[in-house]
Amino acid sequence: MATGKFVVKATKNGGMKFDLKASNGETILTSQTYKSEKTCMNGISSVKNNAPVATVEDQTVEGFAAEKCPKFEIYTDKAGDSRFRLKAKNGQIIGVSESYKSLKSCQNGIKSVAKNAVEAPVVKIEE
Repeated sequence: MATGKFVVKATKNGGMKFDLKASNGETILTSQTYKSEKTCMNGISSVKNNAPVATVEDQTVEGFAAEKCPKFEIYTDKAGDSRFRLKAKNGQIIGVSESYKSLKSCQNGIKSVAKNAVEAPVVKIEE
């Protein structure tokens, strides 16, 4: 069965970042820019550890229940699309999603991250 993969690459400013790609090649989670490859790898480890156990906090619902970290936060962006971010146990954001036109697609994105992250190999792209 095809699984997703973490793609690690250098950024223009000399840092490192990763994308978690689903088995179909779609990017389902993007990291911040890290100062070094080591801290980028730590970010990937954090996704692998946190994603499968993270709860979902849907901030698009009025009076939503605040969840403890680790968690996926669903929110509406400025364009009115649904997005999510994954927060680690310490509350740090370790990854954000692309925008989704529907809430259902956003929820499927979360399921995909939780499923793909654990087994995903790390592939480093040299520029």
